[in-house]
Amino acid sequence: MSAASFLADRRRWVGRLAVAALATPALVRAAVPRAWPQRPLRLVVGFPGGSSADDIARTLAEPLTAALGQPVLVDNRPGQGGLLAARLVAQADDDHVAGLLLNLHLTVAPWLYAEAGYDPAQALQPVGVAAGTPLLLCASPELPERGAALLRGVAQAGAAWHYGSPGVGTPFHLAMELLKAHAGWTTGHVAYPGNPQVVNALLAGEVQLALLPPTLVLPLWRQGKLPVLGGTAAGVEALLPGVAELGRLGLAGFAYEHWYALAVPRAWSAEAAARLGRALRLALRQPALQAALRRQGWLPGRGDAAALRRRIEAQVRQLRPLLERHPSWRMP
Repeated sequence: MSAASFLADRRRWVGRLAVAALATPALVRAAVPRAWPQRPLRLVVGFPGGSSADDIARTLAEPLTAALGQPVLVDNRPGQGGLLAARLVAQADDDHVAGLLLNLHLTVAPWLYAEAGYDPAQALQPVGVAAGTPLLLCASPELPERGAALLRGVAQAGAAWHYGSPGVGTPFHLAMELLKAHAGWTTGHVAYPGNPQVVNALLAGEVQLALLPPTLVLPLWRQGKLPVLGGTAAGVEALLPGVAELGRLGLAGFAYEHWYALAVPRAWSAEAAARLGRALRLALRQPALQAALRRQGWLPGRGDAAALRRRIEAQVRQLRPLLERHPSWRMP
């Protein structure tokens, strides 16, 4: 190679290095994901202020804010029993919108609502369970029996006894129908506008039974005004000392848990969803937050996104056959 050719090749090589050096910072910037979150996180809740879901969201907001370094703002969007909020989250294309969603809206929404507007399995990314609780099987104080004797009486009474709920398709109605199917009961159903009215009906002896959330039952139970036969899932004794799971009272194999979980739209990156999950788990390990949830009648959630997916799949297997057997329960 001549000296002139060598010098020409060297100049071209140096030029290519200079172009690469100029391009490298841009390539590095493109390869590094932007920091998340960059602005406040909107936590959508499907129930109004003062509801259990709102209490849980506001209990979580401060520790999540501390963990994420951006404010977490609770956005109440009540309507259609929480479906409105779930649909809003499922259809969002904003990675700063998340939802605190009821278990039914993460599991059986397509079978429960004729026009759900989303498929949870396709539209939502599970993040983690925020809080869960067993429902409490409560009896009218007008009944003379208690405990296992009363449970035997339910089967003997048949359709002469009734249970109350806030209406067809609510978690309390579906859980009782699961219990009826498991136990072979034929108890009738009476719908009321809400759980407070169900409690009043129990106290007056209008209905004999109801599955109710601990947050509503605890004050009356402590005062000895409302008998509690048992809880539908593990952890009931942590909320009501001395009250056992129904599975230990002759209903072995039955379990149902009422829970709320954080979920985000599919538009979120996996990295952002994982960071929110870590922030949630960090918050739920704080003793002060755990105590606050228990005072509200809830047990702190546990597990990661994979554990929540397994829980979702298990509840779909539990509830889907029931809903398919009763197509008239499907709501608009």
